[in-house]
Amino acid sequence: MQKLVIALLLGSSTLLAACNTMEGAGKDMERGGQEVQDAAKPGDQR
Repeated sequence: MQKLVIALLLGSSTLLAACNTMEGAGKDMERGGQEVQDAAKPGDQR
């Protein structure tokens, strides 16, 4: 029983860490997309 509890705790902590990583990656991609949109606006020469 103790091994099962330890396995569940390790598995859930791994999933939670993966969610945080994916959220951060999504935010980075959103910022990059915003930069592309801003650069593509007419009259906005950089």
